Amino acid sequence: MSVPVTIADDSAFSRKTVMRALPKDWDVLVHEATNGKEAIDAVKAGLADVLFLDLTMPEVDGFQVLQYLNENHNKTIVIVISADIQPEAVELVNSLGAYRFLKKPLSPNELHQALFEVGLI
Repeated sequence: MSVPVTIADDSAFSRKTVMRALPKDWDVLVHEATNGKEAIDAVKAGLADVLFLDLTMPEVDGFQVLQYLNENHNKTIVIVISADIQPEAVELVNSLGAYRFLKKPLSPNELHQALFEVGLI
């Protein structure tokens, strides 16, 4: 059975980069979100057992998405992929329940390692 995955990033290039980095043999159904509101909608619709989340997006940012998931006790596995690697941002992301924080530009090897560490592959 395919794992529902949502890639939330306002950059089409970044979303495609994540898609290309996913393991070829991982059975996923990929959904794209261009902002945090769409990411939350995807979670509510059951399209995001796994959420790859950028932090800097219009309308609703990644921090607000994490806050929503945290407040609603959602079990979505969130892997943040962001260029905002300030220690305060990393600390906040971790405190809000993200499983991993990966920096942009995304390394496929780092993504595969993160997926392995959280038991997805």
